[in-house]
Amino acid sequence: MPGPDARAELEAARTCAHCAPSLPLGPRPVFQLHPAARILIASQAPGRKVHETGIPFNDASGDRLRDWLGVGRDEFYRPELFAIVPMGLCYPGRGPSGDRPPRPECAPLRRAGLLGLLGNLELTLVVGQYAVAYHLPEETGGVTEAVRHWRSTLPAALALPHPSPRNNGWLARNPWFGTELLPVLRARVAAALGRG
Repeated sequence: MPGPDARAELEAARTCAHCAPSLPLGPRPVFQLHPAARILIASQAPGRKVHETGIPFNDASGDRLRDWLGVGRDEFYRPELFAIVPMGLCYPGRGPSGDRPPRPECAPLRRAGLLGLLGNLELTLVVGQYAVAYHLPEETGGVTEAVRHWRSTLPAALALPHPSPRNNGWLARNPWFGTELLPVLRARVAAALGRG
């Protein structure tokens, strides 16, 4: 059970309404965190379906991500195993070509406090361009280059493209992701979870 300081930090994040005037559907922070978590999924921001259900990665992107990781829903939604903390905790709304970027106020306001609760991490999965910019600032060539440099960031971190179906083209253009990186990712996740 998290201590009082952790509970206060989690409650502040769960009830945050700082960006309410800028959120088309209002605030609904969506994240999963327990101080015992072994793997952090540092993602972008919830999509509309996730906003509606309040469950992180409860959509087609989540199905693909769980497949990449080699885990089922039961394991994925155990907060003592997986922390899921997006760069923006609330759905930012729709933009001209997909969802808008995470609200820029969110990470400076909430991220350090939430990530500071995670003392048992064995692996951080950095998903998408905004998470790469924050967690892997030395990777200045964009998501593709960050993912391509996966050998240099292991064993602590690994950049991934966003698992959205909108990235099917990226996956087709980069077949090495499936043949070279995914087996290593699954093995690293299994090790972090104590399975191998």
